[in-house]
Amino acid sequence: MHQPDYRNRVTGEFELPWTYLHAIKDYTDMAHHLEQHPGARAVLNFVPSLIDQLVDYGQQFASGEMRDPLLAMLALPDMDKLTLEQRRSLLDSCFRSNHNNMIAPFPAYSRLHQMFMMLDTVNELQLSYLSPQYLADLLVWYHLTWMGESVRRSEELVSQLMAKECQFTYAERKQLFELIGRLIVGIIPRYRKLQDNGQIEVSTTPYYHPILPLLIDFDSAREAMPQAELPKTPRYPGGRERAGVHVEKALENYRQHFGGKPHGMWPGEGGISLPAAGVLAAHGCEWTASGETVLFNSLRRIHGDGMPERVDYLYRPYRCLTENGEILCFFRDDRLSDKIGFEYTKWHGRDAVNDFIRSLEEIRHHSNHEEEPVVSVILDGENAWEYYPYNGYYFLSELYEALEHHPYIRTATFAECADKLGAAPKGAREKGRIALEPGSLPAMVAGSWVYGTFSTWIGMADKNHAWDLLCAAKTSYDRVINSGRLNEEEQRRAEQQLGICEGSDWFWWFGDYNPGVSVQSFDRLYRLNLANLYQLLNLPVPVEVQHPISVGQGGDVAMGGTMRRGTE
Repeated sequence: MHQPDYRNRVTGEFELPWTYLHAIKDYTDMAHHLEQHPGARAVLNFVPSLIDQLVDYGQQFASGEMRDPLLAMLALPDMDKLTLEQRRSLLDSCFRSNHNNMIAPFPAYSRLHQMFMMLDTVNELQLSYLSPQYLADLLVWYHLTWMGESVRRSEELVSQLMAKECQFTYAERKQLFELIGRLIVGIIPRYRKLQDNGQIEVSTTPYYHPILPLLIDFDSAREAMPQAELPKTPRYPGGRERAGVHVEKALENYRQHFGGKPHGMWPGEGGISLPAAGVLAAHGCEWTASGETVLFNSLRRIHGDGMPERVDYLYRPYRCLTENGEILCFFRDDRLSDKIGFEYTKWHGRDAVNDFIRSLEEIRHHSNHEEEPVVSVILDGENAWEYYPYNGYYFLSELYEALEHHPYIRTATFAECADKLGAAPKGAREKGRIALEPGSLPAMVAGSWVYGTFSTWIGMADKNHAWDLLCAAKTSYDRVINSGRLNEEEQRRAEQQLGICEGSDWFWWFGDYNPGVSVQSFDRLYRLNLANLYQLLNLPVPVEVQHPISVGQGGDVAMGGTMRRGTE
């Protein structure tokens, strides 16, 4: 579960709505499926920057002072009072959904879209033709289609509004607004309860979701991409220290919201290197995880051309010895994970579940019969579901049901697997097999779950330029902090802003393979964050920060956009 920080830290306003939209759709649905299947076990990873924003939204609803433009408009009594800029923003946002699954299935919403498409341009005159009632209905439908399927089935208000179709009143908009608030406020307590009941393990990620190995050393990118072009700046200033700060703050965030200390930490995008694993081990993390190509590249460095078969090396955790001690590493089954993320969206739910179960049975059949294979299925917790009918409701319900009652496939958390290591003496049997036998990983080739490389975040001209801008800002940050010119509160705000700039998402979006509209949104927000950092340091904003970094062109979901496959 991950969202970058969409807030403008100078004004406090949310620049993009994705955190609360995924909250009412995906975070509610994922909790619902687990609540309905108490025998299922899973690891749910919450990035601290997401938790912060959920808490912020809760505070907004409690105070009535909304700093998210769309939510503020939904609760506005008189739609006649919308400014021209608000109208333009509303129209720009409310058709930015998966058309096939979130607009076309709803005739009333589809009609609103058809009416909008009749405008030959979106200028002041054309906008004046759209009545306050049209804008009110559009806002309501946008939020109705972003509701989780579990919410639609349990909340009478949602079904009533969908049945009414149009002419929504202010009172109805206000009821929908209040429902959104209740859903968001309830998310963290729901997952805390699932954790406290022992059904799930909650893990965390370095605070603002940086790519730890790149913070520590740009050259780590060349371990998997020897010919990669790197930023002009040799290394990120003070990167190792910053990596530790992100990890420390993440552990504190977890303690505050989930209690105690997490067993493991999923590094941003599964980005791992031996030094990054050492930072995690130094902070007491028992396990971490990444993609299977990272494991393949690491083992190939050890075995050369004598690599074992995939089934003989992938399905076990590995002990990784770092300069700061040992940490257990799990590696994602890219094929199964990407089937859920991309392939099963086109399948009938029952067929997809049967295929998934058969795949697991085949893994067990072909694996070493003296060991229980551990299959790590790791994927995006938000973006896949809108490509499924009904937000993946039937697929997920039937999948949990099938796994709950299978005679020998058992869902488990990584912490459970870690506890079983060494629990049975070698040669002992559990149903004919020993519990777990970890591998040893004496070498590690740095990479991520995407292709086993860092190509999504570095190595292209736009991405490298973004890193150079960040390195320059960090150099200025260090100079100002060391000068003692800022008081304690000013230092805190500047450090917080720096952390946001270090997040991975900005670099993810730069590149012409991503959709132009999204690239431009994230480009603008990244440069706004850099500009805010300079402002908080009481420094002038460099001219370079005012110029766009990337524009984007493409954007098929399978090659860019919000999701990427684990292998090319």
